[in-house]
Amino acid sequence: MVVRLKKTTSPTSSLSREGEMAPARWTCSLVNNMPDAAFSQTERQYLGLLDAGSGEDVVDVVRHSMIGVPRGAEIAAKIAAEYSPMDQIRTRPPNLLIVTGSNPIETRIEDEPYWGEMVNLLVDAKKSVQSMLLSCLAAHAALTIFDNLKREHLAIKQTGVFTQDVHHNHRLTDGIDDVIRLPHSRMNTVPTALLGDTGYQILIESDDVGWGVASKHTENADIVLIQGHPEYDPSSLLREYRRDAGRYLRHERDEMPVLPFQCVAPDDWAELESMHTLISTDRNSSTVFDAYPFDEVGDRAPWLWRRMAEQLYKNWFTGLASTST
Repeated sequence: MVVRLKKTTSPTSSLSREGEMAPARWTCSLVNNMPDAAFSQTERQYLGLLDAGSGEDVVDVVRHSMIGVPRGAEIAAKIAAEYSPMDQIRTRPPNLLIVTGSNPIETRIEDEPYWGEMVNLLVDAKKSVQSMLLSCLAAHAALTIFDNLKREHLAIKQTGVFTQDVHHNHRLTDGIDDVIRLPHSRMNTVPTALLGDTGYQILIESDDVGWGVASKHTENADIVLIQGHPEYDPSSLLREYRRDAGRYLRHERDEMPVLPFQCVAPDDWAELESMHTLISTDRNSSTVFDAYPFDEVGDRAPWLWRRMAEQLYKNWFTGLASTST
């Protein structure tokens, strides 16, 4: 394990062959803004990709979360015990910054409760970090802050595993297949053409779901925007659906969730689609929902994008090394 957590109650150590603490090649701030239900899984997913991408280099990771993101007692306690204050990113800038997506609450991104924190974070980071990797809502925030591009609300949530084309015009896509699968899960988008007009290179895209990954080099920092979710594990989309469908059946939300496209193994799709149709037409059919084997089906879901995700992070670190020498 080459990813070493800093400021935690149970640090993970990376030891040199002599048994001493190995020096870190990179420092990384991970800002985890995901909702409570996905908070710990998201942390694990990003740490796994950092570990896969960094090779033998040691990465010291400091975890943060914006105070404006609504939290329950359990996750708030975890943040208080294991995470560091946001202002540490400004006072002790890392080499790398990762900002996760978050659950959109407001129609206008500028009305999100943590918007002021997001603006300060990204503006400062653009001046002080070597590279930032921004996911989903954080990517849309960067486009708003840096380029005055507004996200557009989708009529239907875009959720599922979609085929996307890879453009080999950038070191980030070296070694990645020409056509890949990539999960998406979002209610908003920024049109592909607008990114090109403001100097971003579109690295992964499709006609069906728009861009997945884009990048731009600025004077001080490289910016990598990811509208998809390469960090997801095979059952992430199914877990999201289970959570939202359960809330719908318990009358905690009025909107029926969208069934994620190709989120399970092919042999499991028909039964899942049938169950979804039933609860869509009968909100009192919770017995069928409760009986559905979500855990077993999730365990069988294929991980079609894992190689692509690991290669993307390897390329990210390779690029960092080449520009720092």
